Amino acid sequence: MTMAKRLKGMGQAKYQRDGDPKTSGPGFGLTVHPDVLSAPLRWRKPTRVFVNSMSDLFHADVPDEFIAQVFATMAATPQHTYQVLTKRHGRMRSLLSSHEFDVAVADAWCALGTRSGATDDDHTPPYPLPNVHLGVSAENQQWADIRIPALLETPAAVRWVSAEPLLGPIDLCNCYPCGVTPDGFEGVQEHCNIHGRNGLGWLVIGGESGPNARPCEERWIRGMVEQCIVAGVPVFVKQLGGHPDKRHDIKEFPPGLQVRQYPAVVS
Repeated sequence: MTMAKRLKGMGQAKYQRDGDPKTSGPGFGLTVHPDVLSAPLRWRKPTRVFVNSMSDLFHADVPDEFIAQVFATMAATPQHTYQVLTKRHGRMRSLLSSHEFDVAVADAWCALGTRSGATDDDHTPPYPLPNVHLGVSAENQQWADIRIPALLETPAAVRWVSAEPLLGPIDLCNCYPCGVTPDGFEGVQEHCNIHGRNGLGWLVIGGESGPNARPCEERWIRGMVEQCIVAGVPVFVKQLGGHPDKRHDIKEFPPGLQVRQYPAVVS
């Protein structure tokens, strides 16, 4: 919110609408921008895109039709990798599991006139989109237990979790019978194969930043890193809690936490 207020004061066109002062504030009112959806179509260099880095694609006020257009753009640009992160796990799961939404994406994709990544019948894009990584935020065990199961029940090529800001220890095996990954633990692979689900493909961990940052203990981060190592899941330690000079610099991280991995590209 502080950044949105600052951007509004700088005259940034996309931050001129104020939100509810109880939940957002100056410059943070939700606004969709259909005019920028075509921008990735013009990018020649493969790019990693964090979709709505200061918002939530599955916010209740974002129309289904606009979300379908976003997915159509992502389908039309398979050379880019899109990271989508949400706290609205219920809407994400419901919408992306809907046949009507699939049809809306296909219609919007065809309207773009771009056939990159087309399937043999040339009427629908490949689904789930291999270049779209779907993620949920989970700052503690409570939200991990709620959001991760919804994520695992959502069609996706890569599923990831952002444990940022990490506010407590998280046992990923506690979140769902599939645990972290289909082949990371005994008996997990069989269960996942029966239910047609894959596990998590990436984990991002970070302490809170800012002058009033809440505590993030090193053992919480280390515990999650160790779980990912056992399961063979890529993990990215973004930042630590504590002294601001050491929070972001990976060279200052303790041994075992100097890890910044990415998931493999899905073809």
